[in-house]
Amino acid sequence: VQLQASGGGLVQPGGSLRLSCAASGTSFSINVMDWYRQTPGNERELVARITNGGATTYADSVKGRFTISRDNAKNTVFLQMNSLKPEDTAVYYCRVLIRMRTYWGQGTLVTVSS
Repeated sequence: VQLQASGGGLVQPGGSLRLSCAASGTSFSINVMDWYRQTPGNERELVARITNGGATTYADSVKGRFTISRDNAKNTVFLQMNSLKPEDTAVYYCRVLIRMRTYWGQGTLVTVSS
């Protein structure tokens, strides 16, 4: 299974970005799709999760600003990030769970700065 993440970049505070992560190499249903983020010296933290049934969970720090969604036909997960803050600066990783195994994408850098 390969995961290809895209959409990161430099944005000013208050701006928006949309991340995408497409999974390939599997014919099985993807149970859970996550977005994590990591800053230097810190562990990866879960930002948002969406199940194959569409249930979502968010970290408290992003509730009301970020929205996770998925396109099951394309095995793709999205993260719409609005009202971005400097503290959202991180490398963002997608992760999927397929038949009890997890797979990680390569990460995409999001920098929020003026």
